[in-house]
Amino acid sequence: MRIAVLSDIHSNLAALEAVLSDLPAVDEAWVLGDTVGYGPQPNEVIVALQALGARSVLGNHDGAAVGTVDTRPFNPDARRAIEWTAEVIDANSRAYLASLPEVRTDGDLTAVHGSPRNPIWEYIFSDEVAADCPAEFETQLCLFGHTHVPIVFVAAGTDDVEPLASLPDLPVELRGRRALINPGSVGQPRDGNPAASYAILDTDADRVDFHRVRYDIDRTQRLMREAGLPPRLAERLSYGR
Repeated sequence: MRIAVLSDIHSNLAALEAVLSDLPAVDEAWVLGDTVGYGPQPNEVIVALQALGARSVLGNHDGAAVGTVDTRPFNPDARRAIEWTAEVIDANSRAYLASLPEVRTDGDLTAVHGSPRNPIWEYIFSDEVAADCPAEFETQLCLFGHTHVPIVFVAAGTDDVEPLASLPDLPVELRGRRALINPGSVGQPRDGNPAASYAILDTDADRVDFHRVRYDIDRTQRLMREAGLPPRLAERLSYGR
């Protein structure tokens, strides 16, 4: 089975459309939360995911948009953007976001936004945090987002993990090992590369391929300015931070 793994689209329709145009043939699409927030087109992004039949989980921005996640931990720009999002999402979007589970499990896959022990808020940036995670899920693989940085952590022994390079054209061979996989961000990359990021998980070949796609950043930035969203959120799209 080939699975498209997307995360952190953040209402960036131009980036999502570029990714969907780039996708090879897949059997399923999984979305790891933060479908909305920051960007200017939440309703359009949700319609596109519904048309794709995506299997999604709840992110902190998604929950905040429908009032189920506290916005106090948000920085001022993020809070302003999610307040705007909460005002503009339509009934379809509100129902869609409210229906999303914090954790989704199917076969050998677990999907969360943050981490398996704190699906909404915990960031897995470090080897130390990643090493604590395999004990928190029972499947072979855990898909996660939230950091906006593509990476794979492979379990190495009982108390350690090995971070593996997650670069385009450099497949990550899983070889039956337990692993945590972050596809990076579609709508707001933060690894210094502004191109939209996603991954393809091939469960038959037991490997992950990472992809980067250029998109019309100017279009998203223009719509953000027109909506009155915080300028810094638009500017950062240009440099992937």
